[in-house]
Amino acid sequence: MRWLAHLLDFGRAARCFPPQAMDAIQHAIAASESTHLGEIVFAVEGSLPLADILRRRSARQRAEEVFARLRVWDTEANTGVLVYVLLADRAIEIVADRGAAAAIRQAEWQPAIELMRAHLARGEYETGAIAGIAAVSELLARHFPADGRANPDELPDRPVLL
Repeated sequence: MRWLAHLLDFGRAARCFPPQAMDAIQHAIAASESTHLGEIVFAVEGSLPLADILRRRSARQRAEEVFARLRVWDTEANTGVLVYVLLADRAIEIVADRGAAAAIRQAEWQPAIELMRAHLARGEYETGAIAGIAAVSELLARHFPADGRANPDELPDRPVLL
């Protein structure tokens, strides 16, 4: 039945994340990046193409592809982090570049994922995204504090609708 949820998407991502929500998420990312040396990219996708569903492609596999496609790995300190939401599967994945992954275990991202999942389940998409970004930022600030060093904005802060 997974394929049915993906086929019946009809622009759900754009409805759940309208322009004003995208603006708020962008501002949350920009503000959070002043506290750490990481780079956060937020991407949301309503559904996967039917071919991916038939191949049983997982949300994690898609998130890793999006990580590469959006070049989240392209930072000087390798501290890029992708927050990926696949609405049809109700899946949230966090993919960290090798610098961030060396310092932050995959399990440490789970509270951020669960926080977002709870908000999204209640239809609080903007609030959930911003809460998730804050939780991711807290981890990045703990492991990669800005502490006055130069902190260029290496990746776009604007969320991506796929």
